[in-house]
Amino acid sequence: MKDYISVVIPTLNEEKNIGRVIAGVKSVLEHYAYKYEIIVVDKHSKDKTVEIAKSLGAKIIYDDSGKGSALISGMRAAKGNVIVSMDADLSHRPKELLLLIAGIDAGYDVCIGSRFLTGGGSEDMPLIRRWGNKFFVALVNLIYGMHYTDMCYGYRSFDRNAVTKLHLREQGFGIETEINIEIAKRHLKVLEVPSYEKLRASGQGKLRTFHDGFIILKTILKNMGK
Repeated sequence: MKDYISVVIPTLNEEKNIGRVIAGVKSVLEHYAYKYEIIVVDKHSKDKTVEIAKSLGAKIIYDDSGKGSALISGMRAAKGNVIVSMDADLSHRPKELLLLIAGIDAGYDVCIGSRFLTGGGSEDMPLIRRWGNKFFVALVNLIYGMHYTDMCYGYRSFDRNAVTKLHLREQGFGIETEINIEIAKRHLKVLEVPSYEKLRASGQGKLRTFHDGFIILKTILKNMGK
C-alpha cells in the first residue's frame, strides 16, 4: 500500500537544522516512492527557518502558541492518510519513518516511537529526565491500564481517521502525554516501535526539565476526571 504521507514539523529558529531535516525526509520518502507533503508549523522564527523550508518545497503555516498548538494546527492542515509528527532539531532519524508508516499500514491507529524498547535509545536524556519519564509512564499506565514504555517523545505516526478521534487541547509540551491519554480513552489501537534519539544538532533546545515536567503532571491530573 502506497500511502500519502504528511510530515508535520513544528519550528522556532531552526535555520541550522531544518534544511537537513527536510532533505532527510525527502530522501527516504522519495526513495520508496511515497507521495508526501512536509508541513512546517512555524512560530514566526526570527532567522531563515521559513525561507529555507520554503526553498525545499515545504508548506508553511504559522502558529503563535506552543508545540501542542503547532502539532494540532499541522494535523488539521494535513492531507495525508498517514500523518507523522517530527521534531526539527535532527534528533529524530528520518530512516525511522518507514517503521512508523509500516505500523499504520499494519492496521494500528497510532504508532509511537519509544526510546526504551530494545533497539531504541537516547543520546540526550540526563538521569533526572529519565526518572521523570518513567514516573509519568507508570502513572498513566496505572490510571488507564496501558502498557506504554515512553511518554514524552514526539516521533509518532497517526492514521488520519484516528486523528479526528483525538480531542486534543494542550498548547505546549503536554501534547504527547495528552495524546497517550486520548489513545487510551478512545480505545485506539496503538503500537510502540523502537526509536533512537540523537542529540540536537545545532541551536538551543526548548525543553525546560522542571517547568515542562510540571506541565506534563498537570496534563495527567486534569484529564483524570474526564
